[in-house]
Amino acid sequence: MNPLLIICILTGIIHFTETAASSLRLAGLRTKQIATSLSFVNATLLITRTSNMLQAPFLGGMVDQAILTGNPQGLIDSFRLVILAAFIGNLCGAICTPFFVALFTKAIFRFEKVGSVPRLIAAAFKPRNSLAILRIFRLPTRESLSNLSLKGMPQGFLWTNLVVVSIYAIGVLSSLFAGALVPEFRITATQLSAIVNGIATILLVTLVDPTCAYITDQAIRGKRPEADVRAMVFYIIMGRVFGTLILSQLLFLPAAQYIQTATLWVKGMFGQ
Repeated sequence: MNPLLIICILTGIIHFTETAASSLRLAGLRTKQIATSLSFVNATLLITRTSNMLQAPFLGGMVDQAILTGNPQGLIDSFRLVILAAFIGNLCGAICTPFFVALFTKAIFRFEKVGSVPRLIAAAFKPRNSLAILRIFRLPTRESLSNLSLKGMPQGFLWTNLVVVSIYAIGVLSSLFAGALVPEFRITATQLSAIVNGIATILLVTLVDPTCAYITDQAIRGKRPEADVRAMVFYIIMGRVFGTLILSQLLFLPAAQYIQTATLWVKGMFGQ
């Protein structure tokens, strides 16, 4: 199988899973089990971490091959396809959001009885339960997309979320491409992905996550309608979709140039 195809598939899985995890806030609200739902986020993101682990050697091999052949510019089109795969994963996740909300809602209630995530997963593969999961599969309807008003909701964190998602999608790719442009210092360039992703992390933990938690907690206490959380989840997921479709593609090369400049600065410190 083409290594680029493997990378694209794994990238799609990563973003599909992360989009699915976004729906857990709404499932937590409906079950009134926010702590449990957030623990499910970590369990769900194990798929993401596993895919990242499998993806890393293929990305590294692609960069090494580009350096050996003296064609680092050839990585641009390949990496843009990887970003496109991220968009496709987010789009598929967005389409399946109503199903994820229904599935996680049932899973949280079921967890109260079994008390163990491994047992919960094992139970899901029993034929009877697998058929029950298929029966609750649903796609977005006109009704589910209604009443998604942002009135009375702070909107700045939604734009910030769009930027954060866009940066996360290209942070590693930009650092790898920068490393291919400065091959003798490519390890330094790879480590400098943190100067891109670090910005996104700061924005995420200071502006996006606290606001999401605040809105969800208000809804649980009855100070906001459930529709506000539905709207919040919808626009967060749309931020993922349009961020990877447009903004990630726009930021990819500027971020790589930014990392390359930082790499050359570090290189100069060593007298090279």
